[in-house]
This record gives sequence, C-alpha cells and structure tokens, in this order.
Amino acid sequence: MKISKDHPRYRSLVTRERMAAMVDDGIVSTTGLIAHGRGEAFDYLLGEVTVPEADLAERTAAALLLSAKRPVITINGNAAALAAKELGDLARATGAQIEINLFHRSEERLMKVCDLVERETGLKVLGREQDAVLDGIASERARCTSQGLLSADVVLIPLEDGDRAEAMAKVGKKVISIDLNPLSRTTLAADVAVVDELTRAVPNITRWANGLKGRPQETKGVLSAFNNQENLAAVMRRMVQGLEKGTADRSER
Repeated sequence: MKISKDHPRYRSLVTRERMAAMVDDGIVSTTGLIAHGRGEAFDYLLGEVTVPEADLAERTAAALLLSAKRPVITINGNAAALAAKELGDLARATGAQIEINLFHRSEERLMKVCDLVERETGLKVLGREQDAVLDGIASERARCTSQGLLSADVVLIPLEDGDRAEAMAKVGKKVISIDLNPLSRTTLAADVAVVDELTRAVPNITRWANGLKGRPQETKGVLSAFNNQENLAAVMRRMVQGLEKGTADRSER
C-alpha cells in the first residue's frame, strides 16, 4: 500500500502496514495487532508525543539499567517488529542481554523472531533454548533461560506482559515497563513505568543511557529522585486533559 507522506497519520499508517506484513511473516500474532491498536488509542490522548513525565521515566529507566548487574531486555513479537534495531542499540548502551519470550509460542515462530532480532541488532539473543521456568505464570511465557531472565536483577519489558511483570516483581527483580496503557498490569507492576510509544521511548532511553554512562553519582541521584507512583499519576492526569480537550474541540465545531 502506497501512503502519502503528506497524510496526517503517515507514521501511524506505515507502522500499521509493517505490523500487518509481520503477521504474514509469522513474527506478529494476529492478537498482537489488537494490542497495537489499543496502544494507539492511549497515544492519541498524549498527542502522540513524548510528554515530560515519559521523558523523566525514560531517564530513570536508563539509570536503572546502568546500575544493574544483570540487566535483561525481553522482546516479544510486537517489540521485534516495531523496534528490534533500536532495542539492540539500547542493549549495547547499557550492557543488557536480550531474551526472546513469546505468549503465542511455537518453535517455528520463536526461531523466526530470534532470527529477525539477531539480523536487525547484530547481537546474539537468548531464548532459542529455554532451560528454566518463571514461577507464577500459567502460560508459555513462563519458559525462559537461566542465563537471562531467571538470573536478571533488572528487566525491561517493552509492551504489555502483565504475567511476567507481576511474577518478576514478586521475586524481587526490578521491572521497567514501556506501555501506553497506564492501567495495565504491566505498568502497575513496574518499578519504572514508561508511558510512551515504543519507537519513541527506546531511542530516548538509549540517549539518556549514553549521557549517564560513567557518571555513577548522577545515576544514583536520578534513581533516588524518581517517584514512580507520582509520575504515573501525572501521566494519567495528562491523558484526562487530552480527552477533555478533544471533547471541547469537537463541541466547538
């Protein structure tokens, strides 16, 4: 499908077409398209930009990844389709490992997602052979690697994955979420909740990581100053304002 760059929804439409193509390629599940659309709805309320609260959370996420001993970035099909290369850049900037973990799992799909991420990032990923299980998860997402998620102290979860976010928080791992839904289980379980669109959020976290690298005192200060609950509440207030503004604009037409 040819999309004019002059279209006001150009970026969104291009992304949708890419996601649809990734379904045909076996990377994204059909239900992954539903999750993507749900995220877009929340992004409308933020004006489809990185708001100050999101940028603050992204800075804190970078600080937390840099302070970790065993950081892991976990990638599902949607995250691979949207931002595999950018997540690889973040892994390099923070020293994090990448592990592939799927809800709608088959051996064929798992290999396809691993191949895509390795091709896009130039990094070796974990997850082709899953030799461990996360307690408290009933789905296939319980399967993981002992070298990666099982032994991680900080885990970045891009996009909605409430089961694993809650399970990892329960065993004391620090969780960073990137999820446009401020009320999802993933967001509410996170220690640092980034409410921003994935392809904006990941480069921002990488930029902050590169800026904070080698500055441990500043990194510690960023972490100690951040209040996740207050920041999340501010994001939700901003969404409400976005909804009220949209309603007011419509009533004036």
